[in-house]
Amino acid sequence: MTDVTKDMAEAGDKPEQNRNRNGLIHLLSLSASKTADALIDPKLVLSWLMGAIGAPAYLIGALVPVREAGALLPQLWVARWVQTQPGRKRFWAIGAAVQSAMAVTIALIACFLSDALAGWLIVAALAVLAIGRSIASTTYKDALAHSVPQGRRGAVTGAAGSIAAAFGLAYGASMSLGVFGDVSITAVAAYVFLAGMLYGAAALVFLRLQEDDIPETREEAQSWRAFFAPLVNDRAFQLFILTRGFLTATAFAPPFIVMLTVGASERSLTQLGPLVVASALAASSSSFLWGKVSDVSSRLTLCISGLVAAGAYGLTAAMVLGGGTLGLWWAVGLMFVAQIAYQGVRSGRSIFLTDMTRDKTRLRYTALSNTVIGIVLFAGLGLGGVAQLAGAEYALVICAIMAALGASFATRLTPMKD
Repeated sequence: MTDVTKDMAEAGDKPEQNRNRNGLIHLLSLSASKTADALIDPKLVLSWLMGAIGAPAYLIGALVPVREAGALLPQLWVARWVQTQPGRKRFWAIGAAVQSAMAVTIALIACFLSDALAGWLIVAALAVLAIGRSIASTTYKDALAHSVPQGRRGAVTGAAGSIAAAFGLAYGASMSLGVFGDVSITAVAAYVFLAGMLYGAAALVFLRLQEDDIPETREEAQSWRAFFAPLVNDRAFQLFILTRGFLTATAFAPPFIVMLTVGASERSLTQLGPLVVASALAASSSSFLWGKVSDVSSRLTLCISGLVAAGAYGLTAAMVLGGGTLGLWWAVGLMFVAQIAYQGVRSGRSIFLTDMTRDKTRLRYTALSNTVIGIVLFAGLGLGGVAQLAGAEYALVICAIMAALGASFATRLTPMKD
């Protein structure tokens, strides 16, 4: 082989090598960050930790709204800032680094402080962590689109989700089975500290990503009116938000299954353990499969997962309304199916938005849709009122209807326009 031929062969191999390398970087970074998410889960881990250190109940109740709203609502401003800059990987890394610092901070607060002061400081640190997550979430789809080719993206993100879920499964099982003895503040704080280390490692790995050039959109970023225009002018985008909004039922519903299963005197990690394991097992077994299906048709993924969710919630509510009781192991099976549906919704809406938007619109559409969904999540607090006044089974009926409507609207989804 001549030198010229050898150079040409090497040049031809380089794009494929870069794609494989980028896929590995995404896999490692996402696996680390998603595992960290499980270790610091506000719905379970931080709630238990706050209760153990004596934080007031109103601060414990603020954890999930602060985390979710903080991650979604700032994305409009983040997107307008980031879209004027070249590259995305450094912004994702900044977001992961912020989460790393705040997770370590929360662990230290839990170890050395207590009562209301510790509670306020943890909520404040979680708010900053959520902003870091907002930066990472806003920029990730662009980074993915410019480093991994279409047709491979769902497999990469799905595999990362499965790996992280496997670690989450081991985490939940070890706590529920008492593998390391009684659950203590120090032990849980150590897991939170480990989450901080994983976020930091993810940031460092992601900086090695090879991105394609991203077109600048400085002129478009100058006008708020232009930024919000898709909410008024793009019917395909409006339909996507409507679909995603109804499918938020898959995020709302699991706590109501828990409420129907775990009695007021049994709210311990040991009693919740089987449900936590079911959730993690559903994620580990389905994330990669949903990713592959989404590579073929993300619209189909949303339709199927919405229907599966509607069936699971409807069956659960029907059993209770019919006078039956929801035993623990029956609830474990329902939780498993419900969380499989949740993973499908996450995969389908993420890949749909990544594949069907264009370079000029992807970042803006991601921020707009996440902001609207953040508002919807706040509105979902009303389901808690329904559960309080009428019973968790009626809240599940509403979730079943929402999921069915989301699946119906998903059948009408079409590619978005520049």
